[in-house]
Amino acid sequence: MNEITSLERREGGPGPIRRTALHDTLVSHLRDMIIEGDLPPGTRLHEGQLGEQLGVSRTPLREAIKYLASEGLVELVPSRGAVVKRFSAKDVRDMLTVLQSLEELAGRLACEAASDAGIAEVRALHDEMVRRYKAGDRLQYYKLNQQIHTAIAQLSGNAALADMHGMLQTRLKRIRFIGHEGPEKWAAAVAEHEEMIAALEARDKEKLSKVLGRHLMNAWERVRDAV
Repeated sequence: MNEITSLERREGGPGPIRRTALHDTLVSHLRDMIIEGDLPPGTRLHEGQLGEQLGVSRTPLREAIKYLASEGLVELVPSRGAVVKRFSAKDVRDMLTVLQSLEELAGRLACEAASDAGIAEVRALHDEMVRRYKAGDRLQYYKLNQQIHTAIAQLSGNAALADMHGMLQTRLKRIRFIGHEGPEKWAAAVAEHEEMIAALEARDKEKLSKVLGRHLMNAWERVRDAV
């Protein structure tokens, strides 16, 4: 199959994909399908069906699925093939507990180590996230939300913390996304982010650590009934 495909981009609408961009675009597209629930937990990923649906051949699709397996979003099961990973409630709570500790520490370190320019970049992400919230764009809001958490971890200046944070955040993508379902839950999450950016800009490490910890505790409360 010609690798100049008609796979629909989730950002920017349909259009041809260059060979060099195919892998990244496929990974992003499939990841978004998992996050949004188009491919629910437990779904078997049939390469033939998906390839036909997305307009790509099996080889790049297989590589994209393997990449998602390395992220922990897909499980390679003997005799069943690739299956969208299903996490138990205990799995989710355990991961959120560790993520909470990491973010509390990241908040304290970021307030000490971050440059003014780095904090300004988080502010820009926050402002764009709020615009997406007001527009009702859940997927783009969610992606910006995750970028903010990643940025704070990176501003800590601790590479080991940032790496572990990134791994857990990736595995929790679908869970964190459904935590914004419903106007009350979504508004509460945005209010917590307002507290975060204010604490970061003030370099109030104890306040930021406390807000991040509460945010992750509340994340469990927002998703517990859905897992």
